[in-house]
Amino acid sequence: MRKILFGVIITLVILFAFKHCGNKNKDKITLQENSALIQESLKNVGKLVVTEGHFSQVFTYNNSKAIFTSYISAEKKALVVVNADVTVAYDLSKIEYKIDELSKTLTILSIPKEEIKISPDFEYYDVQADFLNPFEAKDYNAIKKTVNAALMKKIEASELKSNAKNRLISELSKFYILTNSLGWTLRYNETPITELNTLQDIKL
Repeated sequence: MRKILFGVIITLVILFAFKHCGNKNKDKITLQENSALIQESLKNVGKLVVTEGHFSQVFTYNNSKAIFTSYISAEKKALVVVNADVTVAYDLSKIEYKIDELSKTLTILSIPKEEIKISPDFEYYDVQADFLNPFEAKDYNAIKKTVNAALMKKIEASELKSNAKNRLISELSKFYILTNSLGWTLRYNETPITELNTLQDIKL
């Protein structure tokens, strides 16, 4: 009777050990699968153009060149109409992150700064230039430089950048939904993202 009881206890211990090891291996495989799924989701983001805008503006270009003495000058001027398409993009393929399988945490370390691309179309009207002060390449370069500076001010004063950030937050929310569904934690640097509204307050 004692031998039978001892045999039953040994059998139960062996079964428990196998079950414990099996569960441990299963948890490890699930953890690795979740980690791989998160990494794949991050890789698939790629470059995201988040918002576009269009600006139109009219500029007057004037240039005066002194000839011989300060009393004689050669003038040149032009009326410039500019139509510009603007895109604001975040290249999320450059996002830096860290995955900690032990604590089940995805930490976003840094998000690349937005890229602003201006594609202006120039139309020149009423171009006037003296023989001694003709239009040159440097004049057109000066016009483009002035136009780009003016357009950047208009972009800063517009809602383009804030709209771009909202689109970015929308993309980041997908990572929150994914990690939350897998029982993981999403962090941005030292800030844990406990709800979607927290993403709105992060400083890029």
